[in-house]
Amino acid sequence: MAAKKLLIVESPAKAGTIKKYLGSEYNVLATGGHIIDLPKSQLGVDVEKDFEPKYITIRGKGDLLTKLKKEAKSASQVYLATDPDREGEAISWDLAKALSRDPESDCRVTFNEITKNAVKAAVKEPRSIDMDLVDAQQARRVLDRIVGYKISPILWEKVKKGLSAGRVQSVATRLICDREEEIQNFVPREYWSVEAMLTEPKSKKDFAAKYYKDGKEAQLESREEADKVIAQASAAEFTVKEIKRGKTKKNPPAPFTTSTMQQDASRKIGFSPYKTMQTAQMLYEGINIGGKYGSVGLITYMRTDSLRISDEARAEAAAYITENFGKENLHVRQYKTKNNAQDAHEAIRPTSVNIRPQDIKDKLTNDQYKLYKLIWERFLASQMSEAVYDTVSVKIDAAGHEFRTSDTAISFKGFTLIYTEASDETEKKAKKLPKLEENQKVSLKSIEGKQHFTQPPPRFTEASLVREFEENGIGRPSTYAPTITTIISRGYVARSKKQLVPTELGMITNDILKSNFNDIVDVEFTAGMEEELDEVAEGHVRWNKVLEDFYPDFEKNLENAKKAVEKIKIKDEESDVICDKCGRKMVYKVGKFGKFLACPGFPECRNTMPIREGTGAFCPKCGGEILAKKSRRGKVFYGCENLPKCDFMVWDQPVKGEKCPECGGLLLKKNGHNGKIFCQNENCSYERKTGK
Repeated sequence: MAAKKLLIVESPAKAGTIKKYLGSEYNVLATGGHIIDLPKSQLGVDVEKDFEPKYITIRGKGDLLTKLKKEAKSASQVYLATDPDREGEAISWDLAKALSRDPESDCRVTFNEITKNAVKAAVKEPRSIDMDLVDAQQARRVLDRIVGYKISPILWEKVKKGLSAGRVQSVATRLICDREEEIQNFVPREYWSVEAMLTEPKSKKDFAAKYYKDGKEAQLESREEADKVIAQASAAEFTVKEIKRGKTKKNPPAPFTTSTMQQDASRKIGFSPYKTMQTAQMLYEGINIGGKYGSVGLITYMRTDSLRISDEARAEAAAYITENFGKENLHVRQYKTKNNAQDAHEAIRPTSVNIRPQDIKDKLTNDQYKLYKLIWERFLASQMSEAVYDTVSVKIDAAGHEFRTSDTAISFKGFTLIYTEASDETEKKAKKLPKLEENQKVSLKSIEGKQHFTQPPPRFTEASLVREFEENGIGRPSTYAPTITTIISRGYVARSKKQLVPTELGMITNDILKSNFNDIVDVEFTAGMEEELDEVAEGHVRWNKVLEDFYPDFEKNLENAKKAVEKIKIKDEESDVICDKCGRKMVYKVGKFGKFLACPGFPECRNTMPIREGTGAFCPKCGGEILAKKSRRGKVFYGCENLPKCDFMVWDQPVKGEKCPECGGLLLKKNGHNGKIFCQNENCSYERKTGK
């Protein structure tokens, strides 16, 4: 029997999909990510010997590595098909060394999408391992290890055990802390606007017009100034002086990159960056959708900042659009990728537009369906015609004071037939203007001044922080989601109604890093470091050179910080909950799974409790209060306080202080686009829309 070829991937799910494509001639195995790494117990980098890393087999991966060696020894050919990015290249290099394969041989296989054609084509064109990509990843790994392992002990000693500093996470924390300082230091400025409600005499239709000064909407400094305009305009005739009609076009958005996918998924379907990437990974690795496709990867590789689209994908999209929307809605485009983007693979798109979301909805989880639909619609829209709008802008004179109004109406829908950007969905629809003519008199119905105050900059959301990362060149697409997850889990930042708010711990840690390691938390320095790593990836700079340039100043800062940073005691926030073991008031702590209550008497008393979050609604089974809880996967559910004695549990939020008007049962609230309030009693049909 002929020896099989061995193909090694990272993910077991991907291995199963690929095995079906390649058949019995191949043995397909998965590494489950990295097999070697720097040791956790020590720095693992010899700074005296050209920053030589000391790699070891990751605990728990020994048996797997033994199995891979055995399979490789008997295989006729070994292909390393880890993910098509720098990290994947580094894992392939580790595998080549561990399996005694020559990295310069044709052993590396990459595919941007996991479809039968793509996988079969890829194994026919193996290449050598790209050492420039490996070196860039190694430089990043060593750099991050030095920063984390050298600064963190100072934070443990001076502030609190268990803290960590990281090259990218520290900059992310600084962005959030600096924004909070801007908000706290913001001094609002008062200003006034003037708005007139006018009536067109023939149609008797009312419309609003705003007061303009020097070509822009006026921001008057005081009420007196606004009252003066109101008095003069009220005594005058309002005359239509100018009407301009025109057309504007709006181009469709480009297909998704990692960053734009995370931002749109946050705004449109409420996904965190982490959840977006987790779901995208499943869509990429392969899902069994049955029929002629079977198990197939539904999207292309999801870690990319490229906007490139293959000719085949554009041709398939063009055929679909022509057939389903008409040729007038087709506009085939190739988008230009930013200069600093890595163009190794395509933008994120469906592997086939003919696999429509609605056709496979029953084969996907709800989260998979939502994200796939978003990716599918965005890609298709990117190849469609512009939307065209009819515009009208009107200038109205009243005793030398200018008022303006405008209207926009869509005349050709184009790409908006299938996709609207998240920002568009929140825009208020313009009120339709009556038919107006130049030199026409319109009557004044009312006029008023409105007081306003300038607003501080908004706190970051996860979506806007991702955009900030991208715009400032902080990290790479693969680091956005884990960076946000890390700063929240470390307790530096907390979520509050989708906003990211720095904690006291985050502010203190940020101040220490700014005072003693300013380069580490400097946005421009961090972006410059990313550019240097790109230079390594392109073969222009030795990876060690990046470390050689960085380390001397960093080492000086370390020594100074050890002496300069004073010990800081952070007082834990006290709760009203009494420890049922020793009687002390319990305090709030932050752990791996978020906030919890702990006894301040540690280590004498080690009592901990989850934080009780009441709903004010009561269990229909036993009368206990219904509490908000979290599942192991972090999803909120609602259960009786007497769990597990009472097994009452629901996913929808109970309504406080109101019972079903028909049966007296518990009312539940379902949020979202089709939100409603309904009776929990399955024998009762009462329901109403939210807001009524």
